[in-house]
Amino acid sequence: MHNYFNYFTEIEERFQQRRGSLLLLSTLDWALIETWREAGIPLEAALRGIDAAFDKYETRKNKARMQRINGLAWCAQAVMQAAEELKEAAAGSAPAAGVERESGFEHERVAAHLTAAAEPLDAATVATDACRATAGRLRELAAEVLDCGKEKSTAVDLEALERSLTVLEEKLFAALTAAAPEELLVGLKEHAARELAPYRSRMGAVQLRQVERQFVQKQLLVHYNLPRLSLFYMSQQ
Repeated sequence: MHNYFNYFTEIEERFQQRRGSLLLLSTLDWALIETWREAGIPLEAALRGIDAAFDKYETRKNKARMQRINGLAWCAQAVMQAAEELKEAAAGSAPAAGVERESGFEHERVAAHLTAAAEPLDAATVATDACRATAGRLRELAAEVLDCGKEKSTAVDLEALERSLTVLEEKLFAALTAAAPEELLVGLKEHAARELAPYRSRMGAVQLRQVERQFVQKQLLVHYNLPRLSLFYMSQQ
């Protein structure tokens, strides 16, 4: 996948472009994108699916009376279909040659992202042992990235780093979930159910569960003012 770490941004931009407005993606939308990424849905399939969903909507004669497409979940079925079509088309074909990633993930920027994520974890007042252990590991990873930068011929293995961050996030989510009050978790699940209600007919049961899990996890971090660790959330400034 070309420019692997632009997955979120390119999907957001395509959705906004087709909708014709700068509608900000919701927490539900971001959770859905994350389930696509975790499921290995190619960026090309996600973009094709968004286009297909809007193309279908725009050809309907009574679209003026229809609810406007206000969320990515409207495109979920089309994205899954596009992914299946790409998979079938790729069967038996030779693997594509690797492409060089675009810049934007310089050693200093990656290290700064990891260090910045460690700070609020050190200050956390919930699951403090897990948060501080995570912060310590992030600083170790930041130091390793900077060491690679000192060796001009050594590049950071971004995908390996992302896998490490995914493991750290999963362990952190488990600790936060165990420490969170029952009332908070029930409230977050109810919030997720309300947000997902209009789209249940457009997503399969497995995808619904995945999106609900992502939604609750993201809202749990927001509640405790804690950061996402993934490089997908690295500031582009």
